[in-house]
Amino acid sequence: MKSEKRYITRGIQSTLPGWLVNLLWFLRDGMEMEKQDYLQIFRLSRTDKGQHIEHEQEQPPYQRMLDVPCEDAVNAKVYIIDDETHVTMLLADEY
Repeated sequence: MKSEKRYITRGIQSTLPGWLVNLLWFLRDGMEMEKQDYLQIFRLSRTDKGQHIEHEQEQPPYQRMLDVPCEDAVNAKVYIIDDETHVTMLLADEY
């Protein structure tokens, strides 16, 4: 994996628990795809048992769903944008 500078916005810092931020980076890094789109989309929703995560990209098409038992689940839409000089995680409404 190439060395990259990673950033998170204030919205991410104030909305997502640290373990979830780390998990989203892990899901992005662990994609078994030859090519990653510059835009990764994560739809986060709270369920009775914890955190539901839908991860997708448009080109090439990719989708993965995951449920994580936890007490501090959130409802949010998160983007990870790679502009080739740095990678930023932000809430969709910060875009």
